[in-house]
Amino acid sequence: MAIEAARLSPSLAAAAFLARRPPQTHSRFSPRRRLPLLRFFASASASSSASGGDGRAVALSSSELRKRRGLSSSSGASESAAGGDEKLRALRRLFARPDIAIDAYIVPSQDAHQSEFIAECFMRRAYLTGFTGSAGTAVVTKSKAALWTDGRYFLQAEKELSHEWTLMRSGNHGVPTTSEWLNDVLPSGCRVGIDPLMQFLFSFDAAEELKDAISNKNHELVLVKGTNLVDVIWGHGRPKPPKEPTRVHDIKYAGVDVPSKLSFIRSQLAENGCDAVVISMLDEVAWLLNMRGSDVPHSPVFYSYLIVEVSGATLFVDSSKISGDVLEHLEKAGVNLKPYEAIVSEVERLGAKGVKLWLDSSSVNAAIVSAFRSSCDRYMKKKGKTGGKNVLREASSDEPTSKGLVVENGALNVVYKVSPVTLAKSVKNEAEIEGMKNSHLRDAAALAEFWCWLEEDVCKNVPLTEVQVAEKLLEFRQKQDGFIETSFDTISGYGANGAIIHYRPTPESCSSVRNDNLFLLDSGAQYIDGTTDITRTVHFGEPSARQKECFTRVLQGHIALDQAVFPERTPGFVLDVLARSSLWKIGLDYRHGTGHGVGAALNVHEGPQSISYRYGNLTALQKGMIVSNEPGYYEDNAFGIRIENLLLVKEVNLANSFGGISYLGFEKLTFVPIQSKLIDSSLLSPSEINWINAYHEQVWDKVSPLLSSQSRDWLWKNTRPLVVETP
Repeated sequence: MAIEAARLSPSLAAAAFLARRPPQTHSRFSPRRRLPLLRFFASASASSSASGGDGRAVALSSSELRKRRGLSSSSGASESAAGGDEKLRALRRLFARPDIAIDAYIVPSQDAHQSEFIAECFMRRAYLTGFTGSAGTAVVTKSKAALWTDGRYFLQAEKELSHEWTLMRSGNHGVPTTSEWLNDVLPSGCRVGIDPLMQFLFSFDAAEELKDAISNKNHELVLVKGTNLVDVIWGHGRPKPPKEPTRVHDIKYAGVDVPSKLSFIRSQLAENGCDAVVISMLDEVAWLLNMRGSDVPHSPVFYSYLIVEVSGATLFVDSSKISGDVLEHLEKAGVNLKPYEAIVSEVERLGAKGVKLWLDSSSVNAAIVSAFRSSCDRYMKKKGKTGGKNVLREASSDEPTSKGLVVENGALNVVYKVSPVTLAKSVKNEAEIEGMKNSHLRDAAALAEFWCWLEEDVCKNVPLTEVQVAEKLLEFRQKQDGFIETSFDTISGYGANGAIIHYRPTPESCSSVRNDNLFLLDSGAQYIDGTTDITRTVHFGEPSARQKECFTRVLQGHIALDQAVFPERTPGFVLDVLARSSLWKIGLDYRHGTGHGVGAALNVHEGPQSISYRYGNLTALQKGMIVSNEPGYYEDNAFGIRIENLLLVKEVNLANSFGGISYLGFEKLTFVPIQSKLIDSSLLSPSEINWINAYHEQVWDKVSPLLSSQSRDWLWKNTRPLVVETP
C-alpha cells in the first residue's frame, strides 16, 4: 500500500520552503527545538487551495470543493438534510461548560502508541469528522472546524466531510499548520483544549511544539479534566476496548529468541549510560518479545508497553490477553507482567529511584514523559539538587535520524533518543527473510487465481462491484496456508475511484468494475510467516493512448528504482528521483512517497527507512531491510495508476569497490504479472524491455508450480515476452 504519509509534492517543495515563516530564534542546540515544524500536526496538515486576490492559497470548505468539482453536497458523509452537523454542535456546547471553558479543541488520529492503524474505540477523529482515512488532525473552534490530512486522502476527504468542515491539504503552498491556523483564527489569549488522557495521544515532541507554537499568541494549552469530549458525545455507541488473546510468534519465523533480543537492548542501555528504556510502539513490543496479537485491524499487535531494565523486563498488558502458553514463554525470558494502566505509576517509580531512562520522544506519549519528569523533579529536590545542564549531541550516522538530535538531560536523568528496537527490527534476519519470501509466493498464487477469475467474469459482463471484487480476493487468500488477515483495507478502485490514493469502497457508494477504464487494486495480507503488499493496475478493455503513456512512465520509474545500485549509507530520499524522472519528463508527478518499510509478519508500514522526496529522513538503507517500490500517477476524476512490488535490500558484488565500501541493490519479493496491454513499448529502452521479460520469466518459474490448470494457463498467457511495437 503506498505509501507513507505524504507532505509536499517535489514540484512544490522549493516554493513551500521559501514561503515558510522565518524560524524562531531558538539556538540550533536548544532542547526546545525538536523536529522541523510540528511533526504530528504538520504531518497531517494543509489545505485544498485556490488562489486568493493577493496570490495566497486559500482554504476552501468541503462543500465549495465539491461544488467546484461538480459533486453533490450529499456526498459528505456527515451532512444532514438540515445542513448542520450535530456532533459539532454537541462538542461546542461542551466548550461553554464552566468546568471546561475552552475556545478550541484538538482531536488527533493516533492512539496512545502513535499507531497508524488503531482499534475502533480510539477512532475519535473519524467519528467526529466522518473522514475515515488513517491520517488526519481535526481542530474545532467555536465557529470553525478544520481537518488536516495528506495527499493520499485529498479526494476522499472532499467526499466524506460535511459542509461545515474546511479541508486543509497538507503541503500545499501557502496553507498553514494547525498551530499557525489557531494563531490566525483565535484572538490573543484563548484556551486550546486537549483531554489529559490525550497526553497519551500526542508524542512528547508534538505536545511540546504545539505548546510553544500557540504561546506566540498567548494561547494556553489546557488539559480538559474529566473525560475526552469526543467520548462524551459518542456516548454508549463507542466500542469497547479490544481484549483479543495474544500468541507466541514461533522461533522458526522470528529467527532470534527473546533473551538474545533483550540482551541486545541491554547492551544498548550500557552503551548509552542508561538504566532502563520504555518501548511504546506496539510493533516494537511484539517484535522484541516474539509475540503477536489482534487488537488492531490489519496489524498483528496488542496494546501494551514494555520497560526493559538492566536486570529485568516488565510487560504492561491486560492479563486477560495472556494465555498459559504465552505466560510460560514470557517467564522463560524473564519478563514480568503488570496491568496496562500501571505504566505511568511504574515510570514515576523509576524516576523516584533516580533511574536514567531512555525515551524515544517522537513516539513515547507526553503523559509518560510528563510523569517521569515530575517524578525526577521530586527526586532532585529530595537530593538537594536543582536544575542541570542539558547536553546535546548529533545522532550517529548509523542511527535513524528522522527523529532529530539526541538529547541527554542530566538533571532529569533522561536520554531522548530513537528507540533501540527501531533499527534492529527493520533489518531482517535470515528466518524473517525466508518467511517473507515464502509468504509472498503463496500470496502470488492467490493473486494469480484471483486475476484469472476476475478477468473471465468481467469479459463475460458479470456484474461486479469494487466491494465484491475485494471480498473475492479475500476468499482466494484465505485458502493459502498461514493466512491470518488482510494487512490493510483493500484499495479496489475503478476509474475515477482509482485516483483516490487510499480509496476504500463501501457497499453504499462503490462503483462497478467494467472494461472501459482502468482498475487499480492495492492489497496485502498478514501470514504467519510474513506480510505482503502489492498493487497492480489493469484494463479489461482497450486502454487509451493517454492511459498507456502514463502507465508506461510509471513502469519506467518502477524499473529504474528496482535496478538501482547505490553505496552503503545511502538514505532512501536519494533514490526517490529515479522513480519520478520518467513522469517529470512530461510534467507529471504523484503526491506520495515512493517506498515505505514493511515488517516481517508485522505492520505493513514500518520505519525508520523510506524512499521519499522528504529529505529530512536520513536513515540509510541497509542490507536486510524491506521497502516497497510503488510509483504512481493519479488523474483526478478520471483514473489512477500504481505499480507496487516489495524489495529486499541486498549487497551487490561489483568489479570495483571505490573507497572500500559495499554497494547495495534490491531483490524482488513480489511475483505477479504486470499487464502488458497497458505498456507502450515504443517508449521503452531495450534494457527496460529485458527487465520486463526477465521479471515475467521469474514469475512463471516461481509461481506456476503452485497453480492449477486454469490459473496456470492465465499465468502463462500473462508472462509471455513483450511484443515490441515497430514504428
